[in-house]
Amino acid sequence: MDRHTMATSYISSCKKQFVYYKQLAEKAAAQLTDEMFFSTSTTLNPSLEHNSIAVIYKHISGNMKSRWTDFYTTDGEKEWRDRDNEFIDQDWTREQVVSYWEESWELLFSVINNLDEDKLVRTIYIRNMGHTVVEALNRQMFHYAYHIGQIVLLAKQWRGDEWTSLSIPRNSSQRYNDSKFSKPKRDVHFTDDL
Repeated sequence: MDRHTMATSYISSCKKQFVYYKQLAEKAAAQLTDEMFFSTSTTLNPSLEHNSIAVIYKHISGNMKSRWTDFYTTDGEKEWRDRDNEFIDQDWTREQVVSYWEESWELLFSVINNLDEDKLVRTIYIRNMGHTVVEALNRQMFHYAYHIGQIVLLAKQWRGDEWTSLSIPRNSSQRYNDSKFSKPKRDVHFTDDL
């Protein structure tokens, strides 16, 4: 595989992975009432306060705004970012949280949509630490996946028996595998079949 093909494949894969994680968070949150979305209690340990799903949405969004604004020209940790405030429940409506979330993802995708093989090896900075664009993409993807896993876990706890699985439901692996193996081998991203 030549350098151009590899770069194009990597960029395409990154975009699909980011879309996938965004959709996981949104499908989990869609199963919740507003009260559940903003709650800081869980069935895991009702006596402890945790970040609400709304707060995790805000934190991911604040991180995205900081990292992806002026991506190539300014440090990814912007002076105007108030990270600690992202973890404080404010008087935001669900619509405001979701709007902030959407704006932030649009910013991320605007950068990814304009990537090319030459930009992947450029150096950007996050807290004065140099990263190639590839390293920055990987860092952010795994950071968002970590928090989106928290969102899914919290949502699943809230819904209990009414939870609709976002992956292969229990006792369905064989059926899922049979459906995949019934098709010929092909070169696709795993999210293409979702």
